[in-house]
Amino acid sequence: MKNGKNIVYFLIAAVALLVLPLLLQSQGNAWVRIADIALLYVLLALGLNIVVGYAGLLDLGYVAFFAIGAYMFALLGSPHLTDTFPAIKAMFPNGLHSSLLLVIPLALGLAAFFGVLLGAPTLKLRGDYLAIVTLGFGEIIRVFLNNLDHPINITNGPKGITAIDPIHFWGLNLGRPLKIGDYSISSVTLYYYLFLALVIFTIIISHRLQISRIGRAWMAIREDEIAAKAMGINTRNMKLLAFGMGASFGGVSGSMFAAFQGFVSPESFALNESVMIVAMVVLGGIGHLPGVILGAVLLAALPEVLRYVAGPLQAMTDGRLDASILRQLFIALAMIIIMLVRPRGLWPSPEHGKSLTRKGATPAPASGMPAAAPGIDTPADEVPGAASRPMSINP
Repeated sequence: MKNGKNIVYFLIAAVALLVLPLLLQSQGNAWVRIADIALLYVLLALGLNIVVGYAGLLDLGYVAFFAIGAYMFALLGSPHLTDTFPAIKAMFPNGLHSSLLLVIPLALGLAAFFGVLLGAPTLKLRGDYLAIVTLGFGEIIRVFLNNLDHPINITNGPKGITAIDPIHFWGLNLGRPLKIGDYSISSVTLYYYLFLALVIFTIIISHRLQISRIGRAWMAIREDEIAAKAMGINTRNMKLLAFGMGASFGGVSGSMFAAFQGFVSPESFALNESVMIVAMVVLGGIGHLPGVILGAVLLAALPEVLRYVAGPLQAMTDGRLDASILRQLFIALAMIIIMLVRPRGLWPSPEHGKSLTRKGATPAPASGMPAAAPGIDTPADEVPGAASRPMSINP
């Protein structure tokens, strides 16, 4: 019966997600764009959840992998390289126009490589020290992107890279509306379905990792690294794997962001983006996939929705208050209230390790053993209701 209800809920959610952009499209493409950006942040939050939620490694420079994926696609999908380097122009006279089937593996592999590169020198760091190092890594990547326009112009510096190709595969160009008879599906709606497919794929991978031996090893490291090492877990390889896996999802999300926006610049990958992604994981519920998704959707969509609230308030004060400041104030207040009311997140992971006995139930004492003192639970490995037997070394 329970499985049947779960299937019904799953089908309802699937239909709602498929119909949502079509309904939002009737109200304008702006709402569909908000849904697209929310899905990209969900992808980022799921990747960071592997590092922070599963392995317990505080990463404040996660936006660096987002930037690496974005600039990789920008260089492979724009005329920047062919205009800058005559040798590349001679090899590709029609320009570089990379397909989705090439972009995603490259973004995944490049970001994973930089993730391992970040994790290697931080294997012995924990807590605040690890956070400071990862924070510095994120800022170093942003500074490099901002200054790699001289003496060789690779990233075009603070001006960014423009004219980035939209996603195209199998003859389908997501940069153009798709006409089906008299009905037209907008470009942002097509991107929504692509991002939704990537998010679902990432959720499946994250769930399988969580219940696998690798996921249990990550959680053991998160709870007590010394005990995990004593139990035979190779903490070095597990940490590097967590950094690489988490970074790979960030690289894929960055490549999709570049194709969706058509423009990238270092300003899009500042420190506040890393802080926002960490806040999504913490606000939703560290290590719990539904909670991480909820936190990402709320924090990604809330600033855009608050535009419609901050504008009238600004008009009421005759423009004395800036709308962007009001939006930040509302978001900060909402996060403070949620953390006070729900300190473990909006949708935290269920607690484990509780006693199997029901509250208020008094189990029968084993023969030869004293009865449990009031207020003290029975051992968690004793099955409630089962006949107790004496403590003995004999079977």
